[in-house]
Amino acid sequence: MIWALGMFLLSLAGAIALPLCCGFSLWWAIPIFIGLELVLHLLFIVSHWIFCLRGRDRETPLEKQLPVGRIGARHAGELVCAYGGVRAQVTGKEKLPDTPFLLVCNHRSLFDPLVILQELSDYNIAFVSKPSNLQIPMVGDIAYTAGFLAINRENDREALKTILQAADYLKRGICSMGIFPEGTRTRTGKLQDFHAGSFKIAQRANVPLVIACVRDTEKASRRLFLRPTKVYLDILEVLPAEQVKAMNTRDLAEYSRNKILEVVKE
Repeated sequence: MIWALGMFLLSLAGAIALPLCCGFSLWWAIPIFIGLELVLHLLFIVSHWIFCLRGRDRETPLEKQLPVGRIGARHAGELVCAYGGVRAQVTGKEKLPDTPFLLVCNHRSLFDPLVILQELSDYNIAFVSKPSNLQIPMVGDIAYTAGFLAINRENDREALKTILQAADYLKRGICSMGIFPEGTRTRTGKLQDFHAGSFKIAQRANVPLVIACVRDTEKASRRLFLRPTKVYLDILEVLPAEQVKAMNTRDLAEYSRNKILEVVKE
């Protein structure tokens, strides 16, 4: 968040200095501050996008992660959470392995991946997401170079291709991967069934499975820019690679869902 603080202080200094130097009323400081903040953040995003332009070739798997893409994805999470008033409380972080892993989590809001990116930034997590998310202008290019992958759940062959690619990224140590096994956000708050195929990623890559749970992120969407929202990210359990390999994907899906359900019901 140092970069965000730097932008804030620079905008604040400019908002105070410009009216004084130009003889304007200090009431101009507020719109000047807002304008400078918007311009600085836009320049920040555009500069990352320019360095990530080679990410347009989505058909070619990454040979290595582009650092500017990783930084851009992480800062996007920090930026939206900061200005959206989202404050996360994290538990169980000490359970996370220091090797690549697959993280599975329930899905309640668009804030879910952003909170995880912000709070677990040291663990270099990229997400398997629906194609429309990676088609967002500029954001999609940055995300691709950070290791994000699009999955088409309507086409089994294409979905399997993404699963194999995610496993390859894990095996080669490009990044850890995160996925929401429900496939989409829940509209009612009720935990949906998990797609067992998601767990093939951990099995094929022979990596640990991290079971995580988010709570109250749906409230952040409703309160956006109105008032701060406290959300929760809990690392519930880490299954070692040997145990993941020994279980079938249906059992892994049921086990993970039950662990999350215990917390969601509390």
